[in-house]
Amino acid sequence: MRHPSLTRRGIVAVASLALASTAAIGGVAVASTDATTAEPVSTPVTINTPDGQLMSYVVNARIANPGQTRLVETAVRAAGGVVVQSWPQIGVVIAHSKVSTFRADVVRAGGNAVESVGATRTVAVSEGTPEVAGASWGRGASGYKQGAKKADNGDLESDASPAAASDPREGEQWDLKMIKADQAHAITDGSRNVLVGVLDSGIDPDHPDLAANIDVADSVNCTDAGRPDLSATGWYPTTSDHGTHVAGTIAAARNGVGIVGVAPNVRMAAVKVVNDAGFIYPEYAVCGFIWAGLKHMDVTNNSYYVDPFEFYCEDQPDQYAAKEAVRRAVTWSTKQGVVHAAAAGNSARDLSDKSSFKDTTSPDDQPPAGFVTRTLNSGCEDIPTELDGVVTVSSMQRFPAGTMDSRLSSFSNRGLGKIDVAAPGSSILSTIVTNNGYGTKSGTSMASPHVAGVLALMKSVHPTWTPAQMIDKLRQQADDKACGTTTAGPTCVGPVEDNSFFGEGVVDALDAVS
Repeated sequence: MRHPSLTRRGIVAVASLALASTAAIGGVAVASTDATTAEPVSTPVTINTPDGQLMSYVVNARIANPGQTRLVETAVRAAGGVVVQSWPQIGVVIAHSKVSTFRADVVRAGGNAVESVGATRTVAVSEGTPEVAGASWGRGASGYKQGAKKADNGDLESDASPAAASDPREGEQWDLKMIKADQAHAITDGSRNVLVGVLDSGIDPDHPDLAANIDVADSVNCTDAGRPDLSATGWYPTTSDHGTHVAGTIAAARNGVGIVGVAPNVRMAAVKVVNDAGFIYPEYAVCGFIWAGLKHMDVTNNSYYVDPFEFYCEDQPDQYAAKEAVRRAVTWSTKQGVVHAAAAGNSARDLSDKSSFKDTTSPDDQPPAGFVTRTLNSGCEDIPTELDGVVTVSSMQRFPAGTMDSRLSSFSNRGLGKIDVAAPGSSILSTIVTNNGYGTKSGTSMASPHVAGVLALMKSVHPTWTPAQMIDKLRQQADDKACGTTTAGPTCVGPVEDNSFFGEGVVDALDAVS
């Protein structure tokens, strides 16, 4: 069975709610309502942590600094846990423990230093506890060295000039025409100074359309319990070619072979956050976002949601702690100059009204019999796509077939005030692992890399722009698109300038480089 994260968000893949009388130490939330919103508390999900079963936790320091993080590390050890990974930049510690009372014990041991703690999955840790002696990879000089920030000269580099020749299958790429990438390429194919982090399942290292654009030195595997694995092949894809397909859309090279990406001259780093079973746990995502910031990447693409919950609820302690850790990682990497694009999701839901549906497929690291039918509220969010500062991308399909007209893909999530821009995501031709070949996939996972590629082109031409400036320009430049309908016929609301289906409109690569 294909993993639900990649099924719903990839392959067919706000303001916080006030906490309702719960302690941020895991367990079951109190069944009350929030007085300021009159919303019900979300349905609790108990994560059992029996003695002797190795479980993974995120422990958040109250203040994000090295001193507070060391206090949290001490509390983890005092509570019978192992510090697997520390990120003092954001005050987050990833811990393993076989003690059933670890959550309460670490709060007791850490006192005011601990802001929240939560289990990051509902099942035992499958990868085991990594060897933790030696370097602390989150601390710069004692681990890897942070790379120097690339110089911003404000000019379009000479290596960004377009190539004249077309690649053999470029004519099949209707999606590039729909976002005017073919016209943008007459101005630039992108700059080699621009680095895109592909947070996904790895990239095929020897695909002829990708190999030249993979930045091996900045690639990493984050699925070793959330610790950066710098082994030579750790970032390679194993059970999924999802990341390889995403990478081709972003930056397949213009080289006389196969297809062309939206930004065919930029570099990509494979940041592997999907394990061999297809799961993207919170500690993997935190590692990926922090890595992107440490390596001074310009853009990341995030065609996934963080497991095991499709929606992380602020009023559930375990979910709150995991969400807070990912939120801190996104915020910190953004401050380092990284702009993030993310898939809106493939559940055909209205993200602006969580009361209109129930989550019936979480926690997804359990068999279906373990799923809980959950009532949600506005504090429940799909992460990372609903986090502040992340570009949320809905998916379009070509309709009628064979034309350049389009409508919202039937699987795409939507929501007034939730969608930033839209891009093609149905039947997208791109690179795959099998035979170093090509194939089509559908999902908001396929829409998001179009936007990541446009952001990479924009950064190539405007190297001094900040993430906030890039998002603002991306939204301003999008081509307005009226609501229209989908096969299933959900209701679209909002004006042509910003509606629940397409947000500000269809992303425009030509405007991004003009």
